Amino acid sequence: MDASAWSLLAGFLVALLALALPLGRFLAALCDGRLPRWMQRVEAPLYRLSGTSPEAAMPWKHYALALLAFNAIGAIAVYALQRLQAWLPLNPAGMGPVSPDSAFNTAVSFVSNTNWQGYAGETTMSHLTQMLGLGVQNFLSAATGIAVAFALSRGFAARRTDGQGRVGNFWVDITRITLWLLLPLSFALALFFVSQGVIQTFEASHAVQTMEGASQSLAMGPVASQEAIKMLGTNGGGFFNANSAHPYENPTALANFVQMLAIFLIPAALCLAFGRLVGDRRQGWALLAAMTTMFVVAVAVLLPAEHAGNPLLAALGADQSASALQAGGNMEGKEVRFGIDASALFAAVTTAASCGAVNAMHDALTPLGGMVTLVLMQLGEVVFGGVGSGLYGMLVFAILAVFIAGLMIGRTPEYLGKKIEVREMKLTSIAILVTPILVLAGTALAVATGAGTAGIANPGAHGFSEILYALSSAGNNNGSAFAGLSANTPFYNALLGLAMWLGRFGVIVAVLAMAGSLAAKKRLPETAGTLPTHGPLFVFLLIGTVLLVGLLNYVPALALGPVVEHLMLWK
Repeated sequence: MDASAWSLLAGFLVALLALALPLGRFLAALCDGRLPRWMQRVEAPLYRLSGTSPEAAMPWKHYALALLAFNAIGAIAVYALQRLQAWLPLNPAGMGPVSPDSAFNTAVSFVSNTNWQGYAGETTMSHLTQMLGLGVQNFLSAATGIAVAFALSRGFAARRTDGQGRVGNFWVDITRITLWLLLPLSFALALFFVSQGVIQTFEASHAVQTMEGASQSLAMGPVASQEAIKMLGTNGGGFFNANSAHPYENPTALANFVQMLAIFLIPAALCLAFGRLVGDRRQGWALLAAMTTMFVVAVAVLLPAEHAGNPLLAALGADQSASALQAGGNMEGKEVRFGIDASALFAAVTTAASCGAVNAMHDALTPLGGMVTLVLMQLGEVVFGGVGSGLYGMLVFAILAVFIAGLMIGRTPEYLGKKIEVREMKLTSIAILVTPILVLAGTALAVATGAGTAGIANPGAHGFSEILYALSSAGNNNGSAFAGLSANTPFYNALLGLAMWLGRFGVIVAVLAMAGSLAAKKRLPETAGTLPTHGPLFVFLLIGTVLLVGLLNYVPALALGPVVEHLMLWK
């Protein structure tokens, strides 16, 4: 990495921290219900209409059932919209109904905050489907993840308990998160994107004259409104097939930089909010430090790998120095207007944060570069991670880290005054193992069946990496893809849809059960034997736990894919 790359990374992290600090304070107040009176007056009719109250806290089972029912209804609604869009309004291009298997996959994808897209949005979805179906779920799936993070934070913060494991009210949480956090931020960000050149129109297409004098039809639509929540909610589903590489979605270098900030903003702020909620801000800083350290290391591997270029092209005598942007680097699949640094940083951000938006084609990354994006997903999407899911995922690893430390010193482990006992460790094991089982079993099934191998566009190690990437993306609710895999088939739509649903809600139910168990326990005072969980030693222990436990499951699969491909490339 040269000075410009380090400057870009440093500027990005400084800007992120400056924005996350005030937002973290607001998120803590939102979780605690410490809202101004005028906000409470606006909320009150909504709660009366739904028959609930901010004071009616739910036990974790009721919270989980409400969450699952809400998201199941959302999936049914998105599926129905796709199947019926040909007969519904706001369909200026005359889009027909989406096939049943693709509609199922897309419905699960957007409800689970994955936003995997096996279709081209501008030629498949009507404006109504994009806005009422996909756009609405961008808000609600993001709010669901934040609500779960709130519930787990309340479990740790609870000092007095009635033994019922009450973790809050799901209906109140999702209302407040959507109304006071996601909507205002998205509105402001959408206006900024419009100022940069992102389009926002109900027009189906626009005819333009090319420089050669021919006529070309450009797809149009309400893009800016979806682009804002796509980034802020770590959703990632693009209005256009090219996603954030499309100039109508990402027109300028400034827009590109702001999109990266928007992806990390809420996950970073949630860490700081957690510290405030548990009464020790250092706890939030420790989590943020662990995330940031792993992210910087990932970028420090990914950028040099892309700058190293392809040795096979050099051996053929291909000149890569025709442009200063391409000198000695791998520009395949990247936008010349962003270059290697901004494209590689975007790739690291989107795979670390469970977003899935892309401004370059990950299938064209070097083997080591592609492996970094794979690893960031396979760690469990905890390096900042998705909105909410990054925080509760990292807290699961923190519980495991204090358990390991307790084994080493022969003491019952505690985290933030809560004893970590058999029940919590069983739930931790479930939350950590759900996605590796889905990813590895799904990959094995795909490579062992004709329907799975039929979608591979590239033979050998890279073809295996394409399948492994698809299952890693689906199981960890990321949504990005190695574009060489033809996954819009009944086999992959069903397999990936199942992985997305179980990868999302299998973990969520385990986390909510853990939140209820912790909330039912009294908070113990800190003693001389308590493991400090706010200093550099714990940050190091936490990073080691994430790497050893989160990544070790995938090492053999990585060796068969990107590692073999790298060795073949540089042999």
